[in-house]
Amino acid sequence: MTLGVTSICKSFGQRKALDNVSLHVAAGEFLVLLGPNGAGKTTLFQILSGLFTADQGSAVICGADIGKTPISALSHLGIVFQQPALDLDLSVIANLQFQADLHGIARAEAKQRIAACLARFGLSERAQDSARVLSGGNRRKVELARALLTRPKLLLMDEATVGIDPASRMQIIADVKALCKEQNMAVLWATHLVDEAESADRIIVMAKGRVQFDGLSAELLASQECATLTDAFLRLTA
Repeated sequence: MTLGVTSICKSFGQRKALDNVSLHVAAGEFLVLLGPNGAGKTTLFQILSGLFTADQGSAVICGADIGKTPISALSHLGIVFQQPALDLDLSVIANLQFQADLHGIARAEAKQRIAACLARFGLSERAQDSARVLSGGNRRKVELARALLTRPKLLLMDEATVGIDPASRMQIIADVKALCKEQNMAVLWATHLVDEAESADRIIVMAKGRVQFDGLSAELLASQECATLTDAFLRLTA
């Protein structure tokens, strides 16, 4: 098991953002965390990435508890947050090199990894372009490439396709799914867009800080007696 979350709780004042949340993601599994805005998805990701500390419960990444041995746990993690994080005044390659330097990747090795990532996402010819002139979809691809430079065992995608065009959105999903299988990488993909869950290996539905469902899409349809995932999702989170 690459990620194990057990009974995580987190409150902000009187508001309970996460209420006894448990889930797991296996190596090579593409798991979609589906929930409406305010469900607690981003709070969970902030705990998994070490930005917040859980009030109780545990999160273990590749055997390392994020609360007890954060450096070890985070060494296995790549993440693309909902909010863009590129330096728009730097070139594509400079953004990636900065990330490689930050993680202590030797320059020769970093050069090879960067070239491979740019080629994979069709960005080799844009390497010297300022990030500012890229489309929203290509900026997201650069952020994905940056997350993959450390060759993580677990990739977190937090509403990473919000605001980009449908074609780019579906291409990024396809790229991540392919990487998941090729590299046996676990992926936890958080979204409020139901169509992004259609190709998931497994779906977890969250609402109001709690896990409402964990299983296959067919099981979700059956449990809610609905013909479409959208209808099942709306009924479960109403």
